[in-house]
Amino acid sequence: MGLFASITTLSHSAQALQVRVTPQSPQLGDTLSVIIQTNTQGSEPTVSMQQQTYPTFALGANRYRTLLPTTPLNQPGTLQIKVTGDGEVKNLAIPLRNRSFATQRIQVRGGGSNATEVELNRVAEFKKLVTPQKFWSGSFLKPSSGRVSTVFGVRRYYNGVFADDYYHRGVDYAAGTGSVVVAPAAGKVALVGRVSEGFRLHGNTVGIDHGQGVLSIMLHLNQIDVKQGDFVQAGQRIGTVGSTGAATGPHLHWGLYVQGQSIDPVPWRFEGLE
Repeated sequence: MGLFASITTLSHSAQALQVRVTPQSPQLGDTLSVIIQTNTQGSEPTVSMQQQTYPTFALGANRYRTLLPTTPLNQPGTLQIKVTGDGEVKNLAIPLRNRSFATQRIQVRGGGSNATEVELNRVAEFKKLVTPQKFWSGSFLKPSSGRVSTVFGVRRYYNGVFADDYYHRGVDYAAGTGSVVVAPAAGKVALVGRVSEGFRLHGNTVGIDHGQGVLSIMLHLNQIDVKQGDFVQAGQRIGTVGSTGAATGPHLHWGLYVQGQSIDPVPWRFEGLE
């Protein structure tokens, strides 16, 4: 009887809720991938981090994945992740490493943003998209052949005062006007905005929905070669580099968002998140 009880306990333990988080030692700006294995068919788990619940997507039989964003505005320390499934709760403490971001000092006159309500509202709606399908596959491509002129996460002082809520939400590529811009990964064109439509700050803009809350936004384009609703493949031409909107010269701004938060695109390019 004692042996039977031991075998039963071991079997139950082997089938219990299993959770794996990568990277194991994330830093500010990283995207965390939470893989969950459940024991019950159709029992979709829930995942929350720092009191916010994030969507979970099926990977296969009893396997699920959630993507969790971190940004330069997070506090380094410990991320509290709660996973619930199969009537079980797992509380994970994930160390989030600090990271040094470059700073810029800018002197400005006057105040306010030159963005229009039209563009702010349309971009905000785009960033809310969470399509159940996963369209991307493998590592993301470099969307422009230009050199990187501004990296992700740069912080700023305005007139000597540190901007607590600002960081450069993407990567800038300096390239000549008319240089080709390609889709970094497959997805659906969910946003097309033009200066003529009120995109005064962003300039000519293309937003791509890669699925499951992963979104790319391309700003300051000269020419747009796609229309809203098009499905594009990785490497497909979507437009050309320009200096439309608030730009001091021709360049592409590529922002990558996960669950509405601007994250570092670099790990997606060189490591990929399947």
